[in-house]
Amino acid sequence: MKPLLGVFVAALTGLAARDAQVPTPAFPLQGTWTLVAADKRLPNGETARDYGQNPKGRLVVDGQGRYSLQIFKSERPRFAGDNKADGSADEFKSAVMGSSTHYGSVTIDPQAGALEFSIEGSSFPNWEGTTQKRQYTLDGTELRYEVPARADGSVPISVWRRLD
Repeated sequence: MKPLLGVFVAALTGLAARDAQVPTPAFPLQGTWTLVAADKRLPNGETARDYGQNPKGRLVVDGQGRYSLQIFKSERPRFAGDNKADGSADEFKSAVMGSSTHYGSVTIDPQAGALEFSIEGSSFPNWEGTTQKRQYTLDGTELRYEVPARADGSVPISVWRRLD
């Protein structure tokens, strides 16, 4: 009787193992990230600040690769009044040029060292509905990527540190 019970338990264990769901690995970029640097490499090879000396930013990525990204120049001047609609042309320009925000989904190709943002919404409307590739490195808690060169030849570089 005991050998039969052993075979029965082994069979049930095998069936349970077969039916157990293998956990899906976490998306490598999943988490909350804080901006460390928002620089640009100039055509002559020098690096310059792109969003001021102390840029602020947050990147949040969920387990399916949905993301929300915000970058702000810390030195943006405040509007003179408390009503945004009453801002001057210079205040609006400073607010727009001192920020970059977008959301959508992101995928990565670790072998190619490439990530791809599929942008659903953006503070720059021309990016909405576009897909943008970036070369990236992920080293522990640091994510670094380069944006394709701008018309002036400068290459924006974003560096993020994982918070969680």
